Amino acid sequence: MPVTLEQLLLSRERRVQHQKDLLGANPGKSLLCLTVQLPGAEKRTDISLKIAKAGVEAVRAAFSPDFEELKDLETGFEGYFILSMPPLPAKRLACQVEDSHPLGRMMDLDICHLFDRQPMPLSRGDIGLAPRRCLLCDNEARYCMRARLHTQEELLARIKEMVEVVCVND
Repeated sequence: MPVTLEQLLLSRERRVQHQKDLLGANPGKSLLCLTVQLPGAEKRTDISLKIAKAGVEAVRAAFSPDFEELKDLETGFEGYFILSMPPLPAKRLACQVEDSHPLGRMMDLDICHLFDRQPMPLSRGDIGLAPRRCLLCDNEARYCMRARLHTQEELLARIKEMVEVVCVND
């Protein structure tokens, strides 16, 4: 079912508040927030759920989180994982998962910490990494997205192809 921009913005506000609550309840720990990057207005699909499942398995294997909370929402999957490691090493490991997992390009593994009482995600640049590349060409992903160089159909077809290769038995 397609979601509206208003629903996505409200979902983002709720996610930030939940991140703040989790970090406040777990001082000295980092928070990993897993979401699925999928173009278009449909955020909860069979494909997005397969990517989310693979992401949860990858996070569990890489981090052994102290706590996890999984939310299957119409606005997209959200996974919250409390980690007993500092934010920078956690971000390095999260980027290794994103860069090495066959579906990692569609996983957004944000590492958050509290800064001025607000959840602050670390960027790839914070640990000296270049921005992510496009699924279809060698440009930075955000450039292609902003310039609308590829159609939603092209991107979704590539994502579906990648998921079918990885999730053969799902």
